[in-house]
Amino acid sequence: MHWSLGILLFFGTILFMEGVAYVAHRWVMHGFGWFLHASHHRPRTGNWELNDLYALIFAVPSFLLLLGGVQLGWWPGFTWIGAGIAGYGAIYFGFHDVIVHKRLNHRYIPKSRYMKRIIQAHRLHHVVETKHGTVSYGFLYAPKPEALKAELKRRGYEGVRAPVGTFHESDRQSEHI
Repeated sequence: MHWSLGILLFFGTILFMEGVAYVAHRWVMHGFGWFLHASHHRPRTGNWELNDLYALIFAVPSFLLLLGGVQLGWWPGFTWIGAGIAGYGAIYFGFHDVIVHKRLNHRYIPKSRYMKRIIQAHRLHHVVETKHGTVSYGFLYAPKPEALKAELKRRGYEGVRAPVGTFHESDRQSEHI
C-alpha cells in the first residue's frame, strides 16, 4: 500500500473516531453504560475512576487492527486504521484527561478560540451530574457555549450540579432518626 493512502486512512480514521466517540458518549456512556461513566460526572476520589475502563475498551479495536496489519498478514490498511484509532485516543487523553480534567499537573492556559470553545463546552457537559439532560458529547467539535447554555436553560437545568458548598435536600440525614 502506498504511504499516501496510509496517511489518508490515518487522518480519516481520526475524523471518523470523533463521530464514533460522539455516538458512544451520547448513547452508550449516557445510556446502558452509565454504570461506568457515572463516576466521571462525580468528584474523583483517587487517581482512577470506573469510567477509565472505557479507555481499555476502546483500545481493543486499535490493538487488534495493529496486530493484524503488522503481524498477522491482514490488509495493510488495517495498520493505518488501528494507528488512527490510537491517534484519536492520544488526542482524547491529551485534551480530555490532561487539559480539561488536569489529571496530570500542568500550567497550560488556552489562548485560541477553538481550545477555549471545546474546553468550555466540555465543562458545560459536566455541569449535569445525571445520566440525562446534558449537552455537548463530542471532543474535537463542540457547539458554541451560548447555544449549550441556552439548551441547558431550555431543559430547566435538570440534574445540574449545585455550586460547591450548596446544601442539597438529598444530602440531609433522615429527620426521623
